[in-house]
Amino acid sequence: MRTSLAIMISALLLISGPNARPADSAVANFNALTDKFLDFFFPLHPSFATSVGFHQFDTKLEDLTAAGQEELARGLKEYLAKFEAVDRAKLPQDTAADLDWMIAAIRGELLEIEDIQQWRKDPEVTNSIFLIMKRNFAPPEDRLRSVIARESQIPNALEAARQNLQNPPKIYVEIALEQLPDETDFYRKDVPDAFSAVKDPKLLAEFKASNQAVIEAFESFQKYLKDSVLPNAKGDFRLGAENYRKKLLYDEMVDIPLDRLLEIGYADLHRNQQAMKDVAAKIDPNRSVQEVLAEIQKKHPAPDHLMQSFRDTFKGLTTFIAEKKIITIPAGPPPILEDTPPFMRATTSASMDTPGAYETKTREAFFNVTEPDPKWPADRTEQWMESFNNSMIPGTAIHEVYPGHYVQFLWINQLHIKVRKLFFCGSNAEGWAHYSEQMMLDEGYGNGDPVLRMGQLEDALLRNARFIVGIQMHTGNMTLDQAKDFFIKEGYQLPPVADVETKRGTSDPTYLVYTLGKLQILKLREDYRKMRGKDFILLDFHDKFMQQGGVPLKIVRKAMLGDDSPTL
Repeated sequence: MRTSLAIMISALLLISGPNARPADSAVANFNALTDKFLDFFFPLHPSFATSVGFHQFDTKLEDLTAAGQEELARGLKEYLAKFEAVDRAKLPQDTAADLDWMIAAIRGELLEIEDIQQWRKDPEVTNSIFLIMKRNFAPPEDRLRSVIARESQIPNALEAARQNLQNPPKIYVEIALEQLPDETDFYRKDVPDAFSAVKDPKLLAEFKASNQAVIEAFESFQKYLKDSVLPNAKGDFRLGAENYRKKLLYDEMVDIPLDRLLEIGYADLHRNQQAMKDVAAKIDPNRSVQEVLAEIQKKHPAPDHLMQSFRDTFKGLTTFIAEKKIITIPAGPPPILEDTPPFMRATTSASMDTPGAYETKTREAFFNVTEPDPKWPADRTEQWMESFNNSMIPGTAIHEVYPGHYVQFLWINQLHIKVRKLFFCGSNAEGWAHYSEQMMLDEGYGNGDPVLRMGQLEDALLRNARFIVGIQMHTGNMTLDQAKDFFIKEGYQLPPVADVETKRGTSDPTYLVYTLGKLQILKLREDYRKMRGKDFILLDFHDKFMQQGGVPLKIVRKAMLGDDSPTL
């Protein structure tokens, strides 16, 4: 599944939710067309269907062949023509916005398939087995049958990946070779462990055979990449300015020229750098910013108290939100705090895992935190815990839970809308979570503690660096080495972080969405404040923002301000 389309089609159904006007024939026709499109889309994206709770597709796997991509593109073009033929003038404003969003969504998917063609460049194969493992939506025997069915198709998927690769970028092959041993271990260890409760000998024999075939296929694919692909991999990962511009336009509905975006990004970077210097001077005027940061990183909870530190932070956050009237938190059980599953530990330090819109059996939300492995040596454990220092824990909890991703999930969940409960426009979802980090401190959380502000600014500078590096790398104005150096010198990040972030940016070109969304929300808030005058209330602004769901800020602005004024 291409994330861009999943994100975009999710926006379609929210605005026509429980508060929508009675549908006239034009709206009814539009909704019918949308349903037909989703009926076309889900069977071709079975992993996405599983993630939202449509389990009738759990035994299927995406067709990753060139022919499969061509079939998908043909269908998308047919539906694009149908949506473009809809008479926009006959639709009310909210539904017209949905139409614009759907058209952009399909164009974005076609851009990925036909122009960017990541499927021809990146040897990574999506792991759809985890989607069946992670929630107990059915008895383990039933879910294992689905795993066996999907596993039986993975060797062919890897063969398709071999056929698809056409001079891939060397960095993509190197990343794949780093990850493939963990992928293989996932099938050796984690998948069998997840179904240890199954006792049916016939079913277990089938699973053993299918699982072993996957392990062998991954080992063979890894050897192929190392011996045959890596020595000759000279492809270019860069999108180029035109594809980058189109991707932003379709995925985020942002039409700001790239040179202007860079000006905006650099201006915010410099503001945060100066703020960091000012705050560091308050803590210790005789040390550099980097020295102050290093000292702060040494102060962290003991490894066995990490989870409790987050629990204690939750209590303070919810109390502060209620007392200061920051945002309404819809009813719902708090997320369950747990250690990150083993198969996610290599790439995840903290994350929210919310249930699919149609998951009726398991509705728990999990906040995953990666605790240090007891088998690690002391120095590695210390380095890991420094990333969970006392200045960073509150910001992580704000971003992921209160009032970040989890609270936005609760708002979407209570609207009872389909796809958009899980997949949002990146600049909305990540923008909201990143905005929340700064907003909470601005409103008084932490009582002006400069150490907490240092943590918030360190995260902001990381996102500033992503903003600039993503554009510069993909438009050919920054090499990988220059990008790493930028993260270190301008973003104040440690070298290992800079290395990971640079690699991520090669295949996640628009990871500028954090800062992009945050800046758009800040501007929207200020414009809404001016419009409301003395009647402006922060809680009212945040609640109205949440009511719009995860659509691009362009649509949110039109709904809240009543105009098409610039988002930045």
